[in-house]
Amino acid sequence: MLRNYLKIAFRTLWKNSTHSLINIVGLSVAFGTCVLLFLTATFELSYDRFHTDSDRLFRLYFLSSNRDGTPDKSSTMPYPISPALKAEFPEIEGVSRYFNRTASVRRKDQAYGKNVRMVGADFLKMFTFLLLKGNSGTAMNSLSDIVISESMARDIFGKEDPLGKPLQLRMNNTWQAFTVTGVVSDAPKNSTFDYDALIRSENAGDYEENKSRWDHGNHDVYVKLKAGTDPQTLQRRTQAFMDKYFAKDNKEQKELGYPKNELGFQRSLILQPLLTVHFDTETTHGLGISRTYVVTLLLVGFFILAIACINFINLTIAQSFSRAREVGVRKSLGAQRVQLFGQIWGETLMLCLGALLIGLGLAYSALPYFNRSFQSHLTLADFLKPSVLLITGFGFLVITLVAGGYPSWFVTRFNAVEVLKGRVKMSRPGLLRNSLIVTQFTIACLLIVCTVIVRQQINYLQQKPMGLDKEQVVSIPVGNDLNGNDALKTMRDRLANQPNIAAVSGSGVNIGAGLDGSSSRMMYGFLYGKRNITCDWLRIDTDYLKTMGVKLLQGRDFSTSFSTDSSSAILITQSMAKQLGETNPIGKFIKPDNKEFQIVGVVSDFNLYSLHQEAKPIALQMQSNSPIQYILVRVNPQNLTGAMESIKKAWKTVAPKQEFIGSFLDENTERWYKKEQRLATIFSSAAGVAILLSCMGLFSIALISIQQRTKEIGVRKVLGASVTSIVTLLSKDFLKLVLIAIVVASPIAWWAMNKWLQDFAYKIDIDWWVFVLAGALAIAIALITVCFQSIKAALMNPVKSLRSE
Repeated sequence: MLRNYLKIAFRTLWKNSTHSLINIVGLSVAFGTCVLLFLTATFELSYDRFHTDSDRLFRLYFLSSNRDGTPDKSSTMPYPISPALKAEFPEIEGVSRYFNRTASVRRKDQAYGKNVRMVGADFLKMFTFLLLKGNSGTAMNSLSDIVISESMARDIFGKEDPLGKPLQLRMNNTWQAFTVTGVVSDAPKNSTFDYDALIRSENAGDYEENKSRWDHGNHDVYVKLKAGTDPQTLQRRTQAFMDKYFAKDNKEQKELGYPKNELGFQRSLILQPLLTVHFDTETTHGLGISRTYVVTLLLVGFFILAIACINFINLTIAQSFSRAREVGVRKSLGAQRVQLFGQIWGETLMLCLGALLIGLGLAYSALPYFNRSFQSHLTLADFLKPSVLLITGFGFLVITLVAGGYPSWFVTRFNAVEVLKGRVKMSRPGLLRNSLIVTQFTIACLLIVCTVIVRQQINYLQQKPMGLDKEQVVSIPVGNDLNGNDALKTMRDRLANQPNIAAVSGSGVNIGAGLDGSSSRMMYGFLYGKRNITCDWLRIDTDYLKTMGVKLLQGRDFSTSFSTDSSSAILITQSMAKQLGETNPIGKFIKPDNKEFQIVGVVSDFNLYSLHQEAKPIALQMQSNSPIQYILVRVNPQNLTGAMESIKKAWKTVAPKQEFIGSFLDENTERWYKKEQRLATIFSSAAGVAILLSCMGLFSIALISIQQRTKEIGVRKVLGASVTSIVTLLSKDFLKLVLIAIVVASPIAWWAMNKWLQDFAYKIDIDWWVFVLAGALAIAIALITVCFQSIKAALMNPVKSLRSE
């Protein structure tokens, strides 16, 4: 019997080859796309879950309020908070600072650029990073100890045992000696922490100067609670701790009229679970990823799968009338309804199984392109995990039950007597089919609108004036091996009088995301009279305004003619002058960090960081003790290639052993928005797949619908109906469904995109024409799909369709 069922199933699928092909292609694409998207989302959701006690690990951040009452969160911690917390709260098992730093490592005159993170002595005891060599209890006891990763040990020592071997690290412009005391496994890809080496945080250059200051922060702090400790209870207990150590700051905030935070205090210490840090976009210095992105991956995967299932259900039900006589005969010969259900559902199972295998093959083939497009890290091993195989198998069964179960039940309902008498109504499909078509086109319209709005926002961010001229400016990272001030002086000398070079300067902060992958920010808060001032503190050098195209509005620029410019003079932006309440601030003094600076000039506002956040007022200074991290070169646009060659040649004399990784600022600023570019790619790709699957389904439904109305079309043509009237008759019902889909999708898309745009300080307004464009596109696609079959039917010879009557 089973053999007979299989034979019938193959014959049925072959007989309806067009519809079978549409189903297989649709389901294959859906399965393949969903597997990739779901695996990517699962990877993002797995961040930091590999730690044994991940539920007891927390990151700290301060919660206060801005003057307008909005929450102000900061994860930047002062040095003394770590030992104070451990001493005053016995519930805390471990505390560790964490600095996201890089450094040059040297052994036997061979230098390496590595991610050397500064952490607390408890770091390896708190987090589950396997120590391959050494003792986790003592590996970081001394300030001269260094624990290196497995990869770094292989790069530097090869097969040699690194334990006890010396290394030198370039820190604070000098080479310092360290001893390897441990080798730790490489951090997993789904880890918040990444490292090549770990050293104690007390090695930071400003540690001795600021180790007792509660008003100076520059690092993150993580804590591990003892088993059984309630984090909420501990968090409430830390309020007294905050009132004790930040009493002066709290008093000043209160006197200046700053409202209390949402917990009812001037400032609170919040314990943020480690498992949520990866999804924090506010306090992770741009390293976090929005949970919306992960939810979007899951929704898009679900939408595509839903469209494929809708197509399958609609096609199977539409074909059910052609199988009515077969079902009637089988019932009259004694077949049970369960047997009929099993046979028809078995056909579904075979088709879906074939589609799944093809889909997995497509997913694997597309893996390299997918990883490049979405910055994912999927491998074949991710597909073969037992949990993934189990979920895939379970999902496959659910889909076959949903997509094949209802049509199978629908077909087996036919009454054998009515069928054999030819009384099965070949009526127009009802509410279910129409609802499913509306659903799939609603999804398609929703994705079209989202694609257009996301791309509009990206274009807006990239084209919005930043207050500086980022075109034709090359940014060169100095790196850790060189003294930035000396490197800048040498580059100036080498590029002087070069016809392709317009200006050369230096800065402590890059504009955009450079090829070195590094970012930094220094901010100061201080009182000016009774005003509370917060500003970005930017190290620059002479000719910065000329190099970057920033306008001088009042006063003068920095100059080598004034000796005080490199110690106590500053330039401020227009918005900072406004914040100070001064119409003419030239000659006025400010005292950030208890040091006095005189304002010598006011410049136009410019964006130092991405447009996700509103530009802060900026103070520009030339303190010689602050390092130059980037050399900036403005080139003449007539010969960009020649200018770049001149810069590379000059850099070769400055750092002959260091790779040149200079880049144009306009390219750097585009990299600021790579997450948005990735989201746009997801939406546009998903919209393309959704439209393709919807059209395939609509094409097949239209084909079956027209086949069922062949005689009606023949009669109408005999009675004088024109081709246009017949095409209109056959198309209008489908177009009505698409119009309903547009009406349903538009408010949903507006709400979702409006919520997404709230993450940007600078954003577009959603225009009405976006919805009109999406609707017109959906109608045009549906019309082309349906009209192809409608015109073909209308041109058919009516004699052929009426011959059997």
